[in-house]
Formats: sequence, C-alpha cells, structure tokens
Amino acid sequence: MKHIHPVFDQILGREDKERMLEQRGCALWFTGLSGSGKTTIARHVEQALAGKGVLTQVLDGDNIRTGINNNLGFGEEDRVENIRRIAEVTKLFVHCGIVTLNCFISPTREMRQMAKDIIGADDFVEVFVDTSLEECEARDVKGLYRKARAGEIPNFTGIHEDFEAPINSDLHLKTEKKTVNHCVKEVLGFLDLRSRL
Repeated sequence: MKHIHPVFDQILGREDKERMLEQRGCALWFTGLSGSGKTTIARHVEQALAGKGVLTQVLDGDNIRTGINNNLGFGEEDRVENIRRIAEVTKLFVHCGIVTLNCFISPTREMRQMAKDIIGADDFVEVFVDTSLEECEARDVKGLYRKARAGEIPNFTGIHEDFEAPINSDLHLKTEKKTVNHCVKEVLGFLDLRSRL
C-alpha cells in the first residue's frame, strides 16, 4: 500500500458536486428475495425521480455480475466480496451527489451492515422488499426457483440458504398487499420526509 497515493483532497469535493446537481446523494439499498420486486420498484422510482430532475443510478445484481463482478461465484466469500465491491462503487456515486438505487438480495444482516458501514449511515437507506418465498416462487420470472429446486443452481437464497430479514429497516414494503405504484409513492414519500434529496 506504500505506493498508493490517494488524491481525494485534490479533486472536487462532494459539496461542490451536489451544488452543481442541486441534489443530495444517497443510497437506497433494496433487499429481499429473488423475485420480490426490488429492481421493478427501483426502476419505477428512477423514472419518478427523473421526472423531478433528480439524477440516479440503478445498480442491479445481474448487471453487476456481468461486469465488475463477473469473476465472482456464489459461495459465501464471493457473495460477501460482491456486496463489498458494490458498496464501494455506491459510495463513489453518492459522493458525486447521485441517488443510487441498489437492488441486491444481500441475504445476511452482516452483509447489509458492511454495506452501510462502507457507504456511511447518514447516506444509507435500507428498503426491505418483503415478499414471501411462496409468492416469489410463484412469480419465478427468471425460472431460478425451478432450477434451484431441480438442483441446477446451488446455494440459492430461499431454497438452500436462509434470507435474514431486516429487523429495523428504514422502509418496509409489503409487496403482496401493495401495487408497484403504491410502493413507489412510499419510497418517494420517505425521501421527501427525510429531506434525502
């Protein structure tokens, strides 16, 4: 590490960039089972915020794993590293004043706490997309549950691995009782109420 020379003190700071964008950066961390609706809700939130002139970036598990994390598998160590890298990238976006919408199963409380520690508690909003395993499996949009049940996908959260539901999420979306639009309104209402933008 002795040959690494960070230049953070020599480049434009967060306040400068947020002033340029006229918005405040933050990270919404959507967590929940595969098929719970994380990315669907985030995409609609992105569209709603764009309509208000807010610059956002959606980070989704599938997209990240085809790019920056394409060398990682789904074992425990790689899953932790996956979330660590995502959190570091998110921190960069947030410090540029961008509202970053993260859509990752991130199945353990420890993983999510690590992400929160990296990004910073003041900038981190945990959104629990609460959908039952039965409903997620019934939707099975990508056919992943069927493959997991058939033994084609090992270490699959909800089937082979537990999902540790958040105990005190900042926002709790019970998707089986609410429409996507209702969930989006809850997210936007939370951001407005907390002056996150």
